[in-house]
Amino acid sequence: MSERKVLNKYYPPDFDPSKIPRLGLPKNRQYTVRLMAPCNMRCTTCGEYIYKGRKFNARKETVVDEEYLGIKVFRFYIRCTRCHAEITFKTDPANEDYAMEHGATRNFQALKLAEQQSEQAAREEEEEEKSNPMKLLEKRTKTSKQEMEILESLEELRDMNQRQVRVDYEALLHNLEAQQKAELEKQEREDEEFLKNIYGKRENSKFMEGDHIELLRDDDEPVKKKPRLSSVSLVDNPKVS
Repeated sequence: MSERKVLNKYYPPDFDPSKIPRLGLPKNRQYTVRLMAPCNMRCTTCGEYIYKGRKFNARKETVVDEEYLGIKVFRFYIRCTRCHAEITFKTDPANEDYAMEHGATRNFQALKLAEQQSEQAAREEEEEEKSNPMKLLEKRTKTSKQEMEILESLEELRDMNQRQVRVDYEALLHNLEAQQKAELEKQEREDEEFLKNIYGKRENSKFMEGDHIELLRDDDEPVKKKPRLSSVSLVDNPKVS
């Protein structure tokens, strides 16, 4: 069991690899592979939309006499999920993407188009700087000016932070306590004045003789108090002993 796990095999002294027969397979031989759609596409036959990531059983072949910097280009054949029309696309190593060939059109991709435009603009700017030294000098002057402005703004921020007044939290707490104490004293004075006004009115007011006074118990039941007889009525009425 251990022999099948070894990395090195035994080759006899009379081994000649040129005598091994080779299969005469074509270069563009097709293989059946399982892949996912590399991009959003639309079938030109029936108009069916095929989203990115849809899985297909595809046929793969190597494109003859077409490569990029020694990298081979592969072509894939898939079929539409609705009308079963054949769709072909191949790899594009130059742009690190896939290129549609037949049977479908690629949907519009704004992000990819924006990236391509930005790369093209940067490439054109580099070429212009190489051909025009004044343009390069102007760009360097602009960048140095921007750096100086950034440094000046940073220095201003540092000066403002240094000149900022430090907050005395103890003084703030002391002022807050004094304010609360003054509010309590004011409330107490107002309460005392209110009570003095009420009790002063009660002392100055005199009840009329013979008035009925109602007293309330704890159970809120009114109790009527009998009227008091004045001294004049006792003298005038001789029958009362």
